[in-house]
Amino acid sequence: MKNKLTILMLCASLAFTVSCKKDNTENAETTDATEAAEASAEAVKYTVNTAESTIDWTGSKPTGKHTGTINLSEGEFSVKNDSVESGKFVIDMNSITVTDLEAGNGKEDLEAHLKGLGKEDTADHFFNVKKYPTGTFEITGITQEAGKTMVEGNLTLKETTKNIKFPATVTVTPEAVTLTSENFKINRTLWSVNYSSKSIFDNLGDKYVDDEIELKVNIKATK
Repeated sequence: MKNKLTILMLCASLAFTVSCKKDNTENAETTDATEAAEASAEAVKYTVNTAESTIDWTGSKPTGKHTGTINLSEGEFSVKNDSVESGKFVIDMNSITVTDLEAGNGKEDLEAHLKGLGKEDTADHFFNVKKYPTGTFEITGITQEAGKTMVEGNLTLKETTKNIKFPATVTVTPEAVTLTSENFKINRTLWSVNYSSKSIFDNLGDKYVDDEIELKVNIKATK
């Protein structure tokens, strides 16, 4: 009996610890759009390898979360003296993919909902890819803060542009440029992605979707 009680106490302690574990992913600093960085005449162009570049995303709600990817359709970095001077990238919104569901088990339905490819009155719930087939990210600056490299850029989705700042590792070699961000979050409602947002709509109870979308950017470009 004593052993059973000990096991129950350990299980309860573990459950409490797990339930209290906080998500330490930080929100990207978000401000109004600002002037994009310009490349000098001497800068060398590196073209994005779209097959090796992705944006990973995670969307959450009270009952769980979904994960997926979005691809880039084109983009480039401009580099001078082993430093990135500027960069612009086109996001292919038609490439939104759900990775946590199997085909035939909700995957296609969720992808269609995110893209707005279902009923006309639900097209604008999320990204409405027929009306807004692309987004863009344009670098406005790269700085060092508290020992971290911070990438700043104008993110445009659904014709709304906001400047975001997030931590990343940027590596430049003679052959390639890579940008790999830490996980960060953006508030989707700032880009008019308002579906089931409890900050926009009342009386949703637990039928809401979190405003924050978690992102991780992976970009590789070559000469």
